[in-house]
Amino acid sequence: MQFKDVIGQNSIKQRLIKSYSDNRMAHTQLFLGPEGSGTLPMALAFAQYVNCKNPSETDSCGVCPSCIKFQKNSHADIHFYFPNNTTNSVKKNPESVLLLNYWREYLKTCDNYAQSSEWFNFLGVGNKQGSINVRDAKNLIEKMSMKAYEAKYKIIIIWMAEKLNMDASNKLLKTLEEPPPNTLIILVAERYELIIPTVRSRAQLVKFNSIDIDSLISAMLKLKIEGDANLNIDDMARIANGNWNEALKLINETSLENEFFVPLRNWLRLCFAPKDYKALFSFNQEMSRLGREKQKSFLQYALTVIHFCVMVNVNNYQAVKLAGEEFDFVKKFSPFINEANQDKIYEIINEAIYHVERNAHGGILFTDLSFKLVNLMRQGRQKTQ
Repeated sequence: MQFKDVIGQNSIKQRLIKSYSDNRMAHTQLFLGPEGSGTLPMALAFAQYVNCKNPSETDSCGVCPSCIKFQKNSHADIHFYFPNNTTNSVKKNPESVLLLNYWREYLKTCDNYAQSSEWFNFLGVGNKQGSINVRDAKNLIEKMSMKAYEAKYKIIIIWMAEKLNMDASNKLLKTLEEPPPNTLIILVAERYELIIPTVRSRAQLVKFNSIDIDSLISAMLKLKIEGDANLNIDDMARIANGNWNEALKLINETSLENEFFVPLRNWLRLCFAPKDYKALFSFNQEMSRLGREKQKSFLQYALTVIHFCVMVNVNNYQAVKLAGEEFDFVKKFSPFINEANQDKIYEIINEAIYHVERNAHGGILFTDLSFKLVNLMRQGRQKTQ
C-alpha cells in the first residue's frame, strides 16, 4: 500500500517520511487511532516505503519488486499478528500464522481498512472473543531471531494490540524494548487504556485523529455511483464523522435506499392504513418476482428503517444515519413504531429473512408478512392515541 492510498492523515505521512530520511525512526511504534482512521493502512504504507528500492520524497515507487510484494501483503519480510480464535479449519491451539491466508484475503475485501467485528465475521469465530496469545508471541520472537530474507527491514505488524493477552504481553517486553537491528515493529490499536503500561512505554506513540472531512469527501466522491444523484456525499461524510468504514457503509446503505426506499415507504403506508388491499396484493406479487437475494436485501433494509424509527423515538438522532427524504419519512413514521409493536416487528421481519434463505415462496411469504404488519401497525396507532 502506498501513502497516496491512505485517506487523509497527511501530517502523519510527512512525519513518518522525515523520521526515516533523518535516520531517526523509532523501531517500535504504536499507531493509535479510532476505527476507520487509517492506522493499519498507514502501517502498511510505511512498511512498503522503508523497503522500497526507489522511494521518492513523498511515497514508495509502487513498481519495484519489493513494492509489488508489499502491496499484496505477501512479502517474505512482513509478519502479521492479529486477534484469533478457533475456527472450522483451526480447531485447537489457534495462532496468527495458521490463519494468514484468511487474513490476507480479508485485507483484500476491505482494502486494508480492517475492523475487528468484520474480521471476526470473516473468520467465522461466532460469538467467541479473539486474542493475541502467547503462541503468537513465541512465533514473533522466533521470527525476530532470523535475518531479513530480502528486504532492508523486517516488518512486524501487531493489529489490535489491545488484544494482546497478559502472557503474550509479558513475553514480548524485551523484544519490544530492544528489537534486533533493521527491524520495524508497529503496534496498531484503537484503545490505549487496554494496552498494559509496560507495553505502551516501550513504543513511540503516533496518534491518529479521525479523517478530516475534506479528505473523506474527496475519497467518497471517487466511489460515487455514476448517475446516482441521490447520493449526498457531503451529508454522508458529516454522518460518518471521520470513519472511512462508516463512510463505505453509508454509501452501500444509500444505494439500497435508492433502490428500496420508495417501495418500502409504499408498503408501510399500505399496511398502516389498509384501505387498498388490491394495491397491497400487487406489491406482494411484485416482491415474489424478485430474486431471493433482492428479497432478503429489501427485508434487511426494512429492519434498518425500523431500527432508525426506534432511535428517533429515544431522541438518539446521531444514530439515525439518513438524510433528506428518507430522514423525513422516518421522523414522521417513528411514533407508530413503539412499545406496542416494535419487538414483534423485528421478530416477524427476521423470521421472514430466515424463510427467504430457505426458499420460501415469495408471494405467500410477503402476503403473510403484510397481514401481520397490518395488525401490528394498528396496535402502534392505538398506543399513540
